[in-house]
Amino acid sequence: MPIPSSSFAAIEDTLNRLAGESILAQAGRDDGLIPSYSLLSELAEATEAESVLHDETLRVRAVLDRLLDNAKPFDDEILATLRRFVEWLAKAVEAARQGRPVVAPHGDSAGPSSGPSGSTAPASLTPAVRFDQVLELNLDENRDLLLEFHAEALDHLAYIESSLLVLDGEPENRDALNQIFRSFHTIKGVSGFLHLTPMQTLTHEVESLLDLARNGKLRLNSTIITAVLQSRDAVQTMVGQITLALEQSQLPSTIVPVDELIALVKRLVANPDAVIATAPGAAEDAPVRPAPAPVASPAPVAVESTPVPLPTAGARAEAPAANDGRVIPFEPAAGGKPAEKKPPSSTGEAKGTGSSSTVRVNTDKLDAMMDVVGELVIVQSQIAESARSIGNENSHLARNIAQLGRITKELQHNAMSVRLIPIKPTFQKMERLVRDLARDCGKKVNFQTSGEDTEVDRTVIEEISDPLVHMVRNSMDHGLEKPEARVACGKPEQGTVTLKAFHQGSNIHIELSDDGKGIDHERIYTKAVEKGVIPAGTQMSRDEVLALIFAPGFSTAEKVTSVSGRGVGMDVVRRNIEKLRGKVEIDTQVGRGTIFRIKLPLTMAIIDGLVVRVGADRFILPSTSVQMALRPAASAITTVHGRGEVLEHRGRILPIHRLNRRFQIPGGIENPTDGIIVLVETSDRLTALLVDEMVSKQEVVIKNLGGLLSNLPGIAGGAILGDGNIALILDPTSLFAA
Repeated sequence: MPIPSSSFAAIEDTLNRLAGESILAQAGRDDGLIPSYSLLSELAEATEAESVLHDETLRVRAVLDRLLDNAKPFDDEILATLRRFVEWLAKAVEAARQGRPVVAPHGDSAGPSSGPSGSTAPASLTPAVRFDQVLELNLDENRDLLLEFHAEALDHLAYIESSLLVLDGEPENRDALNQIFRSFHTIKGVSGFLHLTPMQTLTHEVESLLDLARNGKLRLNSTIITAVLQSRDAVQTMVGQITLALEQSQLPSTIVPVDELIALVKRLVANPDAVIATAPGAAEDAPVRPAPAPVASPAPVAVESTPVPLPTAGARAEAPAANDGRVIPFEPAAGGKPAEKKPPSSTGEAKGTGSSSTVRVNTDKLDAMMDVVGELVIVQSQIAESARSIGNENSHLARNIAQLGRITKELQHNAMSVRLIPIKPTFQKMERLVRDLARDCGKKVNFQTSGEDTEVDRTVIEEISDPLVHMVRNSMDHGLEKPEARVACGKPEQGTVTLKAFHQGSNIHIELSDDGKGIDHERIYTKAVEKGVIPAGTQMSRDEVLALIFAPGFSTAEKVTSVSGRGVGMDVVRRNIEKLRGKVEIDTQVGRGTIFRIKLPLTMAIIDGLVVRVGADRFILPSTSVQMALRPAASAITTVHGRGEVLEHRGRILPIHRLNRRFQIPGGIENPTDGIIVLVETSDRLTALLVDEMVSKQEVVIKNLGGLLSNLPGIAGGAILGDGNIALILDPTSLFAA
């Protein structure tokens, strides 16, 4: 029975996407392996009526199946097999459409080329000139120009990515398309002036492709958007090399591959709907070495402007199509718009009058300014303390000191605001990640964000990126169900993942939620016992069981995938968050979804702390870690064999830590009923800390201790109090772990 004519459109669409995967795949990497396998499965199902097509598809799928079973990446031979199959399949499908017999590829002239296994590209697709070459910067001559270009290129790359993600959901969005075109045009012009040949050539080809779309001669589709995203990533890697050169005088020594991308873009320019059968520019005589990872956090940042997101893995083609042949693997939130901020003007374009409203400042200068402001705050506190000791609060001196205090406070807040940058680029990175994972996992996702303009200390921004990546990956892999499973449960086949940020007091809250299957705490408990994380029979509350997902090596995944399942990631989440003096909470309902709530300090330069005294020494506890303080009754304190002193508090048994014994401080209170017990929360555990006295609650400027004291367990830094004395800032996590 022949293939129904109505099925050919879906088959060709799937073949197009498989071609895109094969051309972007690289030997030694598994990017595109799972999507290729899924697309072959779709083709096998769609070609059941034609035995030759069906059998050959199953044969190639079996090859990829062996790679997946053994957790191995593509190699040259298998890539060549996949690419020859795609080339043959394009011709075979056309033969089937016309009613001609389909001949198997083995030894047939109509099949794929019979060249060596490493041959992956016909000569017609191989560039006449190869651009896979080390970037030449001429640093001594071009340093000033490179500095200016580097800063502008980072902004353009951010705008390109955000606008491409808008186009992925709104292909007709003219503003986003024009913004991408302008950015590539600018990068092309300046890179050409600086003789950055690989970058200039690639951006020129992409610009030509986008120009066709702007003029209505080309319809944007997923293959084109993916190719542009890949090109943008290659440019960002090259810009990362420029970063290293400018900051560390480390000239580029490795090649950023661009030949394949250039050939792909040229092919799309010639025929955007064509089946890309083979990978261009991969001849054996021109080996391509991997490029170094882009620098995550370039030193220059723009005051009052959007910073550049960390580089992400290259985007790939869409997720496998649903049964009806249509693909909706990722959709940005309804009403998504490109970045509101006006992008930098293109080369040759007049700059707007608003261009002087921002200025780029090296972060070292910002840090130096913050240090000086911190010293000023300390001196102001000391002067105020000295004035109080003199008395006469109505004197001119007292009034002047009060005015100095107000000005110093305002200066401190303004200096702090300079360090604050919007969290939007980090959210944008997550949006790109969701797009890629939706394809890899075969899921349909509506990704929504809110609070992107929430501003956070740049140090917090840098540290929170990795935890969010791990959490998003887990939500996509473990949280959201496959479309068919969601429909079976009465849910819409498209899942929703929401990421939002907001300020509350002196903290920033970040929430990641999904409407997936939720977390079954009983299953977690069972898995934890099986893996030896906890002994069998351990009594734990529901929240304590849920906290086990942050244990190193713990995973509930039945199968290790390229996305998750190895038991690494969530322990990194908690470790990084606690490093920032924050905490993470889980709220989940089985069958309804999960919410991860992260609470972080707004800044890492100033801490809101509780000053306590032990003997003659004073210490500062971060207020975010303190749950409450109390004077214990004698009946609430007992000694338990194997656990030492414990406090019975509201039905819970809490271990008691004595700060005077921990740091061998003489003169500390020995009888707990004469002192104060502070209940400190760390890693979802509550611990009782015995101190002599609570002194005050105040904001203090954090100072690095340096030298031998920098790695002292239990100590996070130091601060100078208003009376000029030094107080050590405690780190509860390492304090109780030591």
